[in-house]
Amino acid sequence: MKERIYVCHTYYHVYVACLKELNLPLERRGRAELLLSTMSNDFGDLKSRAEASGLFGAVYIFEEKEDICFPELMKYHTDRGNLLLNMIDRIKYTKLLGKLQQSYVPVDFKEYKDVYVFCDSDPIGYYLSYKKIKYHALEDGLDCISTYDTARYDNRGHFKLKAFMASLNLIFIQNGWAKYCIDMEVNDISILPYPCPKYVQKPRAELVEALDEEAKDILIHLFIADMDEIARKLREGGENKVLVLTEPLCSLEVRERLFRDVIEQYGHACGEDTIIMIKPHPRDVLDYHRLFSRYIVLDGKFPMEVLNFIPGLRFRRVISVFTVPSSIRFAEEIVYLGEDFMDNYEPPEMHRQNEMI
Repeated sequence: MKERIYVCHTYYHVYVACLKELNLPLERRGRAELLLSTMSNDFGDLKSRAEASGLFGAVYIFEEKEDICFPELMKYHTDRGNLLLNMIDRIKYTKLLGKLQQSYVPVDFKEYKDVYVFCDSDPIGYYLSYKKIKYHALEDGLDCISTYDTARYDNRGHFKLKAFMASLNLIFIQNGWAKYCIDMEVNDISILPYPCPKYVQKPRAELVEALDEEAKDILIHLFIADMDEIARKLREGGENKVLVLTEPLCSLEVRERLFRDVIEQYGHACGEDTIIMIKPHPRDVLDYHRLFSRYIVLDGKFPMEVLNFIPGLRFRRVISVFTVPSSIRFAEEIVYLGEDFMDNYEPPEMHRQNEMI
């Protein structure tokens, strides 16, 4: 039997999978396998670099399919105005979505001792439950459940009933509520407003602090395709650099206005002249190279946490809207804008989900 496999949907997921592997003894490295889902992310040539890293014995591409790809599923999204009828439709939907993924899954999960899944709310969670395969769930983003508990938000109303049905595998609920989910790994249980009996705490900081210089170098070269180009741009920034972390927020038009406002309001540190650098989120498709050409735009196809491992790198200020900044070690000052700032750009109910549970 194979040891373990990680199902990843984002660069951050791959980053955490790498941290977990790098925290294992040397003799256990190279035995894990990696499955990259293309459903919500373009991984570019990350597959080849992950294969060359020595951390994974094999790397697969998973053409995971959203439910909208299957017209036969859409009828189950109709609100029939009755809890019982809606629940019957949901039971049918749960099983059918899992079944329809089968021809796209490139591995046999039953061959692995441990299956780790980031974001099991995606169809892979339904597939594993349909196949009755036990797995470990992992937090989608750093402390993301603290602001958006998707399991409870998506199942507002009669949550206890729905959780009971999920425990019987009649319906599926993500983030630790599914019958075949063994546990749900989170960064910090203490900040989560709602409990789940399957939560287990594994601080990301502990994984990072255990890395040696060789491990950090592995991460840099695994995620950054052209380190020379990144280094050149960072040198251009000089000593007084301000880094703006973008995110795939709002519509593209509103997103452009939002980050122009971010730069105008927060791009100057204590009145000093600064060099603005922009690190696009890996899933942010706004053309920053064209629209923000007066600034230095870094490659977006790597998790920002990797910047922690570039020797001597320091920013005067790092600005984030929703990206949790606690993992940033390369900034003298961090500006976290959060929900109050976002209220200016979209209705509060679009980003204050936990307040609506």
